[in-house]
Amino acid sequence: MKIFIDTAKLEEIKQAYSLGILDGVTTNPSLIKKTVDELKAKGEKVDMESYIKEILTLAKGTPVSLEVIGTSHQDMVKEGKRLYEKFNPVASNVYIKIPVNPALDDKSEAAFDGIKAVKELSDAGIPVNCTLIFTPEQALLAAKAGAKFVSPFAGRVDDFIRTNHNISFEKTDYFPAEGTKKEEKLLEDNGVVSGVDLIAQISEVFNVHDITETEVLAASIRSARQAREAALSGADIATLPFDVIRELLMHSKTIEGMNKFVGDVVEEYSELVK
Repeated sequence: MKIFIDTAKLEEIKQAYSLGILDGVTTNPSLIKKTVDELKAKGEKVDMESYIKEILTLAKGTPVSLEVIGTSHQDMVKEGKRLYEKFNPVASNVYIKIPVNPALDDKSEAAFDGIKAVKELSDAGIPVNCTLIFTPEQALLAAKAGAKFVSPFAGRVDDFIRTNHNISFEKTDYFPAEGTKKEEKLLEDNGVVSGVDLIAQISEVFNVHDITETEVLAASIRSARQAREAALSGADIATLPFDVIRELLMHSKTIEGMNKFVGDVVEEYSELVK
């Protein structure tokens, strides 16, 4: 499974790439603006355009998803092409993030505009990351329209199931991949019992129908355990906050073993390796 970092902070991107384990970056306008504003408050001369170009340069050779803000087919295509033309020449690694369904209510004809935008941009040779995926059928349509990535939001599915059944929770609380029960009833959202289950169902649909040109990008991952379960469920990629990437390396027995190892070092041997 590839690992992307989900951040707009250059220092986190630099550190993650220095480890040699990073395969790409996802970000969004709000994260970028927040980071740029923080830097400006410290007196640094920076603007959003130059900052995005720094991210792209750091990530050269790996994908960086940049997001449109429009909600109509025309606006998303126009913005997607503009973003690609402006930023892809920096390092040839821009993917355009398009919502699978940009409608603001469930009766709007705009429901089709996301898929139309995915198709038009893909046909123009612009790689698309189709985002806000919450069902396997959304992922299937996005893949058929030509999306290179589909991004199911695992953590948000868990939140939705808990909220719908009046279960109080913190976002960092673990939600079982196999789902959870309330009064002996397995909780679900139209047959999806967890965010990890959503990833698994999308992966199965793609395998059954031999969809190989579209990768499953597990998003909204909240913990190392959820990242592991995403990998086991067939995700091609997981995009992780920096803290979750760090958490992938953590175990108390590893720390205990290191303390014992350091305490057991023989002085004569240590001289050999200096």
